Amino acid sequence: MRTADIEVDARGLNCPLPILKAKKALSGLESGQTVRVVSTDAGSVRDFQAFAKQTGNELVEQQTEGGDFIHLMRRHHPAGHDHL
Repeated sequence: MRTADIEVDARGLNCPLPILKAKKALSGLESGQTVRVVSTDAGSVRDFQAFAKQTGNELVEQQTEGGDFIHLMRRHHPAGHDHL
């Protein structure tokens, strides 16, 4: 998996806490920066897919390593500031 600008350890937390931690981390990032979230909640795979669709943030990659579910997200460009 690619490296990220910030990493969030959400192991041991169940829905919706991994998403809430990701949302907080993304809010502190500049457009285009990434956050890597590590969760032990199997439902987080589906949750992060839905979160990306709802927020417009890009779900760059997901993978499973042992009991960890890893999600790499990129902060979206704010409306009106998209690159052409």
